[in-house]
Amino acid sequence: MADDLIIVGAGGFGRETVDVVEAINAAAAVPSWHLLGLVDDALTESNARRLRARGLRHLGSLEDLLALEARPRYVVGIGSPLVRRRIAERLDAAGFSAVTLTHPQATIGSEVTIGSGTVVCAGARVTTNIRLGKHVHLNPNATVGHDTVLGDFVSMNPASSVSGDCVVEDEVLIGVGGVVLNQLTVGAAAVIGGSACVVRDVPPGAVMVGVPARPMEVNL
Repeated sequence: MADDLIIVGAGGFGRETVDVVEAINAAAAVPSWHLLGLVDDALTESNARRLRARGLRHLGSLEDLLALEARPRYVVGIGSPLVRRRIAERLDAAGFSAVTLTHPQATIGSEVTIGSGTVVCAGARVTTNIRLGKHVHLNPNATVGHDTVLGDFVSMNPASSVSGDCVVEDEVLIGVGGVVLNQLTVGAAAVIGGSACVVRDVPPGAVMVGVPARPMEVNL
């Protein structure tokens, strides 16, 4: 019997996560997941239309989910690492448990461990001897090289790439097409801008842009 599942977040990545769930079910002899619907505190009218067009239910707010007597499995489909952490911590404390979702068209190599709550989209490539933490998002066509560790709540946006022997600490966001070269460390909560190329270690909380990537200047 398929397990009940709720996705938190009805924006772009939340609906991409629906695609992952549907692909997993389609590839299995017996469906793995019964998607009850999506939870979103601030559902826009455009996203509401998109849900209706796909026959997906909006189940209300996070508070509505927490008020349920039942405890379905969950995954957070929200791109912001910090927001994702806050939601996951609330749900875990209330007795919910996160699932791991890997699209059948992703490539997962040998000696790979994947934490709970992680979503791996179609076309993602994870090679060998890699550890993905909890609630990691690998968007379509993201690549993680050998012997690399991604911490908890990391987001790799489409076509981004982390090379071999890297450490990407908790809550890092790597933008579309961003690149981290070999044997580097990206500190916690750093942001790598779209198409940026990281060539040296990144301190925690830094925002890196350009090629080669440099700290973004803020004009006050």
